[in-house]
Amino acid sequence: QVQVVESGGGLVQAGGSLRLSCTASGLTFADYSMGWFRQAPGNEREGVSCIYRSGSTTYYTDSVKSRFTISRDNAKNTLYLQMNSLKPEDTAMYYCAASPYAGCSISWLAQYTYWGQGTQVTVSS
Repeated sequence: QVQVVESGGGLVQAGGSLRLSCTASGLTFADYSMGWFRQAPGNEREGVSCIYRSGSTTYYTDSVKSRFTISRDNAKNTLYLQMNSLKPEDTAMYYCAASPYAGCSISWLAQYTYWGQGTQVTVSS
């Protein structure tokens, strides 16, 4: 049974940092590209960042470029999202997802087969 579990969310002041983690079990982690997504109340789920299964290529939505960094440790079956210079508009539930494709997209959510339950990130002004 595949399980995807996010952690690391919380309440932080604007300008602060958080590191999200996502562990996946029940699958061969290195065979999956991975992505981070977020959803604020009343909004659609949007892609934040993704990383190829090899780790060679990453993508970011424009609003987080230069502030967020995605990375993965295939030996630990873990995906990370380092979030710096957080803004109130980053407040959302953050989700991790796994795709069986070698590459990834932050706009094609249907490619992602397995999703976690999310971790809440709240940024106060």
